[in-house]
Amino acid sequence: MSRILLIEDEVNVSAFIKRGLEEQSHQVDVAYDGVTGKSLALQKEYDVIILDVILPNANGWEVCKSIRSLKINTPILMLSALGTTEDTVKGLDLGADDYLTKPFKFNELTARIRALDRRRHTTQEPALALADLRVDTAAKKVTRAGRDITLTWREFKLLEYLIRNKGRVLSRIQLMENVWEVDFDLGTNVVEVYVNYLRNKIDKPFPTKLIHTVIGMGYVMKEPGEA
Repeated sequence: MSRILLIEDEVNVSAFIKRGLEEQSHQVDVAYDGVTGKSLALQKEYDVIILDVILPNANGWEVCKSIRSLKINTPILMLSALGTTEDTVKGLDLGADDYLTKPFKFNELTARIRALDRRRHTTQEPALALADLRVDTAAKKVTRAGRDITLTWREFKLLEYLIRNKGRVLSRIQLMENVWEVDFDLGTNVVEVYVNYLRNKIDKPFPTKLIHTVIGMGYVMKEPGEA
């Protein structure tokens, strides 16, 4: 059973989701506007937050950004009728963990919730390194050659997965499953977009490149010359 905060202003949609989740023994609190939703997220501890984008008083983008700025790490699943690649990337850039486009099937929603809840309970070693790159997973801090590097929530998750699997070629599907935690294709080039974001911050300012493309196979993080 998970404790879920649902921030959704469409009464019929929120009632449908709440009823379905409660039938699966989840505990669900509902907020019908962004300000109330943010307030609940700050006051109570939740396992997952389901956040609509188009909301009165404060939209989902603003709520997500505010929650993350306050260091609340509760997994956020954004819901929206806005389904372009740009919309998905924007939501993930602001700190959402997943993005589901309306209309959606209820079993897909529950699968996403289970994936987010599994990630929340996963614990791993806090310090990771490759060459002069250092990743502190506990403090969410990244440095290279002693220089601080600022990453978004999703960029950090992608980097963490790549460096944990350094030397291994990771396919697009593997990255989707383990960084976005969905076992199907989102139908966008979101992986490619985020790899490019990381390269601009992790590799571009430095002479040694650590993120490499293996044509037709995927991506690998390694030092040049490694097998």
